[in-house]
Amino acid sequence: MAGKVWFITGTSKGLGRAWAEAALARGDQIAATARDISSLCGLVHEYGAQVAPIRLDVTDRAAVFAAVATAQERFGRLDVVVNNAGYGLLGAVEEVSEAQARAQIETNLFGALWVTQAALPILRAQGSGHIIQVSSVGGVNAFPMLGLYHASKWALEGLSQALQGELAGTGVKVTLVEPGGYATEWKGGSMVHAEPIAAYDEIRAGRLARWRDAEFADPGASGAAILRVVDAAEPPLRVFFGPNNLEMTRAEYQKRLAGWEQWQDVAALAVGR
Repeated sequence: MAGKVWFITGTSKGLGRAWAEAALARGDQIAATARDISSLCGLVHEYGAQVAPIRLDVTDRAAVFAAVATAQERFGRLDVVVNNAGYGLLGAVEEVSEAQARAQIETNLFGALWVTQAALPILRAQGSGHIIQVSSVGGVNAFPMLGLYHASKWALEGLSQALQGELAGTGVKVTLVEPGGYATEWKGGSMVHAEPIAAYDEIRAGRLARWRDAEFADPGASGAAILRVVDAAEPPLRVFFGPNNLEMTRAEYQKRLAGWEQWQDVAALAVGR
């Protein structure tokens, strides 16, 4: 199954970097994007012409379309498009500024939308391709102090499920990868912090303590997993990366169902029954 051409956003570090390295190691070719193109020098040095480094800020729609066109011109096709660029925003809903809220959605949601829109004409013309949307266990769960981050990922989930239906019969696949905790800079240097309000100090401290005490997986370990997903003849719409996500999400969905069932009489009341 080697020989695929990838377009990956956010390739400088974390999961994007790990997946690029896994693909390159087996002989695939990658259009690797990053805001700081110097961060891609190591990949170019090791893998040479297999890598096309492209400077890209995914919030710039015109630049996204140009980058995707450059990748197609360089390699002749696109097989796997990975929307990985994104970051976390720590802050209570009340604390988050307008600029922070807009920037979070611009990167995590609209960035993925622009790349998807740019790539789709190419993939549909080929009659093949696979769009990988990097969501999160936080795309199907929600925790205090991460409201805007969850909003961006929940929106990506809905967009991508609709997209799968729109692409039925075209040969183009869609997968939402939902990682749990990995030892990336997501909760460190890459995370943006809202201006704190004292009323939320205890909740914030609890969130930070949970991260401090948790064990996080090595991003490099996920390389084999992403290759299995992109090589599958019938890939899933959703797949967790990490062992504890299913248990957490099963409990969350059980709570949702219980709540809906408890208030089902109100659903009937709302239509006069």
